[in-house]
Amino acid sequence: MAQFEARTSAEAGQTTVALVGECDLAARDALTSALLAAVEDTEVVVVDLAELRFLDSSGVHGLIVGHHAAVQRGGRLYVVNARGIVAQVLDLTGVGELLRPPVNIVGPYPT
Repeated sequence: MAQFEARTSAEAGQTTVALVGECDLAARDALTSALLAAVEDTEVVVVDLAELRFLDSSGVHGLIVGHHAAVQRGGRLYVVNARGIVAQVLDLTGVGELLRPPVNIVGPYPT
């Protein structure tokens, strides 16, 4: 079974959810729960993908669910630090563009 972890931290008016490992069907519920909890707590949620090695359609779906929940509450959800196959999946699906943060988001987040 693939290893997955969602680490949440709050600071400076935003919540960061760092995803670690592989996000596939087995991780879908954990991802969705972490993102929905984060959008409940703050207006801006930043999903840091620096330590995510794999993302499939289940993970993309979880990101979209989190995005819709944030927008519904008047907030935003952004993804940062996507690399390799994760960046490719986000680019191919258009989700990378949809969830790209503006330049004024707090943090050392290269796009």
